[in-house]
Amino acid sequence: QVQLVESGGESVQPGGSLRLSCAASGRALSSLAMAWFRQAPGNQRELVAAITSGGTTWYADSVKGRFTISKDNAKNTGYLQMNSLKPDDTAVYYCAADVVLGSYRYWGQGTQVTVSS
Repeated sequence: QVQLVESGGESVQPGGSLRLSCAASGRALSSLAMAWFRQAPGNQRELVAAITSGGTTWYADSVKGRFTISKDNAKNTGYLQMNSLKPDDTAVYYCAADVVLGSYRYWGQGTQVTVSS
């Protein structure tokens, strides 16, 4: 069993930056694939960024070049660095870990990111 707790979401102006954290317990994140999803009101949940256990990363086109996903194995914590934030980035952000049969098995509770002037 893996527990994931996100933090770092807040309100920020367009062009600003935030770093979301995903603290894991129960298993080492170094052995797991991890991802960040987001869901805005009225929209479906979308995959934003992912990182394999080996460190290979993937980004949605909408965030490529602005967001960076990473893991700190010593802290057993994943991160999503978000730069040049836009109002369209406003959403609840969720971290997820451990892909089983094509789906992420463990999810955090979400953290709200609001980008507004």
